[in-house]
Amino acid sequence: MSTFATTGTDSPPPPPTPPRDPVRRRRPARAGWSPTKGDLPAALMFIAPALLGLGVFFLLPMLRGVYLSFTQYNILGSPTWVGTANYEAIARDPLFWNALAVTGQYVVINIVLQTLLALGIALLMQRIAKSTFIRGMLLLPYLMANVIAALLWFWLLDYQIGIVNHLIETFGGSRIAFFGSEEWAIPTQALINTWRHMGYTALLIFAGLQVIPRQLYEAASLDGSNAVQTFFRITLPLLRPVLVLVLVVTVIGSFQVFDTVAVTTQGGPVNASRVMQYYIFQKAFTESQFGYGSALAVILFLILVLVAFVQMKFLRGNESDLG
Repeated sequence: MSTFATTGTDSPPPPPTPPRDPVRRRRPARAGWSPTKGDLPAALMFIAPALLGLGVFFLLPMLRGVYLSFTQYNILGSPTWVGTANYEAIARDPLFWNALAVTGQYVVINIVLQTLLALGIALLMQRIAKSTFIRGMLLLPYLMANVIAALLWFWLLDYQIGIVNHLIETFGGSRIAFFGSEEWAIPTQALINTWRHMGYTALLIFAGLQVIPRQLYEAASLDGSNAVQTFFRITLPLLRPVLVLVLVVTVIGSFQVFDTVAVTTQGGPVNASRVMQYYIFQKAFTESQFGYGSALAVILFLILVLVAFVQMKFLRGNESDLG
């Protein structure tokens, strides 16, 4: 009689389980590193300098600025609580609304020009300019200080001795008061800042172009798509997260323009270039109305938060079509 018959089964018994390796049994089985309570002091030690700087140079001044916005204060006395009086005065202040409108004009011109030029330069870098040296040259204006860039163009565009006006007159045109006319003051300053920042913005967009898989372009070419169709159907949709980042950074930076205005026009002529930051500076440090200036700064901060939120929300900046 076979062994299978005596056990009453039609299949052989399972083989015996080999004994476990005692050394292997004591080894912790985990896929990767996981933090423990003992790592917390070391982590806090590494981030302590950054947290200290954030608290001392950002959080505390911000909280004090919010407090001062509800006070009447100059540097020679103590703050006097006035509640929302500063905000009520701002709502009736025509110079505030003028500064907000001028800033909006500057933001629109700067964003449109800078984004379009940077996108074109990034596409040229991807297709034509393969040299790292040429790509690095685009950053040279960005490495220049704002004050130096403003002074450079202030002399180049001067009505009397500026080489730009000399060239315009040579070719039969009339001289233009770039910084002395209400029509040209803000567009000129927007062009200066576009010249300075478009290289950096182009490199950001160029980095986003490198993430797009080449296979998509090859497939589009096989399907007969031309360059324009490929750009609008592949490149532009897949660049959306990078473009949203560029727009958020550009808008925030544009609302905070100050150096160019302070060096060239000081808010003139006739308030034509008095942007929000320069108006805050005038109220706080020229007229010693620190409470009023702080209220203006709080309003500008809230505007920037709202604009950034709207951009990220409606442009879906945290989503990508590459998934």
